Amino acid sequence: MKNMPPLPALRAFEAVARLGSVVQAADELHVTHGAISQQLRSLEEYLGLSLFSRKGKRLVITDDGRIYALRLRMALGDIAKATGDVLSLPRSDELIIAVVPSFACHWLIRRLPGFMAAHPDLKLTLRASLELVDFSIDRVDAAIRMGPGGWEATSQTALFVDDMVAVASPSFNGGRLPGTPAEIMAAPLVRSVESWSHWLSAAGLPDMVLSGPVYTDSNLVLEALRQGQGVALTRRLLVHDAVLRGELVQLSPIAVAHQNPYWLVWPMRSHGTAKLVAFSEWLKAEVASYLAQIR
Repeated sequence: MKNMPPLPALRAFEAVARLGSVVQAADELHVTHGAISQQLRSLEEYLGLSLFSRKGKRLVITDDGRIYALRLRMALGDIAKATGDVLSLPRSDELIIAVVPSFACHWLIRRLPGFMAAHPDLKLTLRASLELVDFSIDRVDAAIRMGPGGWEATSQTALFVDDMVAVASPSFNGGRLPGTPAEIMAAPLVRSVESWSHWLSAAGLPDMVLSGPVYTDSNLVLEALRQGQGVALTRRLLVHDAVLRGELVQLSPIAVAHQNPYWLVWPMRSHGTAKLVAFSEWLKAEVASYLAQIR
């Protein structure tokens, strides 16, 4: 590029202008004081401008130097950000998946050993969070989300729609478990943020008023269920394994679809990469196997 002074000289000048000291600039850049002074002289010669006035041993930045330092600081900041963005991108041998914590804990983790065994060269990282990942700035290859879909600037494929089922511990109420919808609703409820409205409509109880504590984390709901505190309406995915193990019991065959499907979502930079294709194909196969098991 034209009109581009040597980068070491620019870094030396920016540091001295910001810190107001050759000594401090040398310490920050891990060079000698003499090297900083030489870089400043070479930059002034290149520009044909005086960036500092010398008053004894002191350097006082000139008006030209002050303006140049401000613009240079902004430019170096852009370079640093661009470098950080490039370095933060996942490498070809890394697979970084952002995932809803409950999905990871109760469905994905126990299946992952099969994927890792099939792809031993991939370094897998799961980032569990309820917050939507910003693919433009976050170091993530893809995300598993719950929601309506249609997220901008992404590609996405629907995985499946979860069911809402009523469950309790087999020891709840001394083992005398409610069976009918009316009996279920007469029992103590362990409520979550999930709505009962569709299940109640399917059960013929649309006007039922709910009571009981509300837990905003699914793990708290499951722990309360295990302790026999009551009945909960929850996503089947969260309790399917526990039901198979006999730790929880589905109380009624009534099941209603959750309003938000699960999706695999990825940015354009991940599209068609071998690692994403491998993960996507494996995930779809696991979902198909799971759906065949529960239906």
